[in-house]
Amino acid sequence: MIRLFEFDKVSDADILTRAILAEEDVNAAVDAVLAAVRTEGDAALRRYEKQFDGAELDGLFVTEEELDAAWAQVDPALLETLRQAADNIRAFHSRQRHEGFVLAEQPGVVMGQRYTPIESVGVCVPGTPTAFPSTVLMDVIPAKLAGVREIIMATPPAPDGTIAPAALAAAKLAGVTKILKCGGAQAVAAMAYGTQSVPKVDKIVGPGGVYVAAAKRKVFGLVSIDMIAGPSEILVLADGKSDPKWVAADMLSQAEHDALASAVLVTDSRALAEAVRDELEVQLETLPRRDVARESIDRNGKIIVTDSLEKAVEAANRIAPEHLELCVDEPFALLPRIRSAGSVFLGRSAPEALGDYFAGPNHTLPTAGSARFSSPLGVDDFVKRSSFLYYSQEALQAVSPQIQRFARQEGLEGHARSVAARDRSAKEEKQ
Repeated sequence: MIRLFEFDKVSDADILTRAILAEEDVNAAVDAVLAAVRTEGDAALRRYEKQFDGAELDGLFVTEEELDAAWAQVDPALLETLRQAADNIRAFHSRQRHEGFVLAEQPGVVMGQRYTPIESVGVCVPGTPTAFPSTVLMDVIPAKLAGVREIIMATPPAPDGTIAPAALAAAKLAGVTKILKCGGAQAVAAMAYGTQSVPKVDKIVGPGGVYVAAAKRKVFGLVSIDMIAGPSEILVLADGKSDPKWVAADMLSQAEHDALASAVLVTDSRALAEAVRDELEVQLETLPRRDVARESIDRNGKIIVTDSLEKAVEAANRIAPEHLELCVDEPFALLPRIRSAGSVFLGRSAPEALGDYFAGPNHTLPTAGSARFSSPLGVDDFVKRSSFLYYSQEALQAVSPQIQRFARQEGLEGHARSVAARDRSAKEEKQ
């Protein structure tokens, strides 16, 4: 059964502790996979796919024939849902694009900032229990909007070498360039190092289990990554008017992801806290993934009772959850006081699942308290920002003494001389 805490009596450890990914237990295995893929390339990928996923692969990539066949297998109603979700995601993320700027306010001086897309990106899509079409849409569409030229999607195949048709349909809708039948640390290694068949990418994004997380951390620097994603989490901030059935259902929507996931209720109503605790037990009985959700609720679930909504907001900010629901009468009044959350769901009619699949904001979000300093995946993750500047000869001469003075103050005579040399050249030209 879920644990219940009084906010004023609880320690930071009780509030803030999440399940820790036991990466130290997988580091040696990941190191071996990375080394093998780096040296053996495609042969290592085939060997690991047979070992880990039971698939003997003739080709490492999904063919056009496979893609067309998968498209034909998907229920037309689901295809229409995928299209609508893609449109919503595209509409939301298109507002994130930057135009850059140019400043030319001083004679002979031009400077500015420009954005250019990353050339190639790898997208990890979990394959257990099935490849998630929602992840495909959420991670690929912002990359396409940013202008990324090549997008390689990597997802583990079934033992017969196939990929879930809905995931392939989503890949086609989103604009994936290539689909690699490979998952886990071996997929990260292939995209980070490159193999005979798999091109090396510039950035790897997308969720995965402990092996993917460890591999992404180890290749960071050789390539960029989006984040080290931890187990999923939800915090429902609810007042006494909230329906305990809705609150419990929302908590279980994340608990069913993973035994390490955390579902938290923060409320100023003791009556709601007790009703939700009881309702969780009722709903767990009929949940198909009840064994996973049960372990998550019992190990990592929390109900925190406060004596005011103000303290409930304080608790939410300290926890900095991945998903935050504000199930209160005036959610927009609370929103400005929320400082740390990956995505905020306002009101009682905005369950977290709305954001997971359909509404438009991204569902790849910071976990484990990293919402204190990081952000959801978006177009910004797929562009590079660079500055540029131009000075005419006359404009440089006007500031030359200041630059030389600054450089010599830092003991960098070479810097000073690089400017002084242009002063001499300018004087010689005038003579």
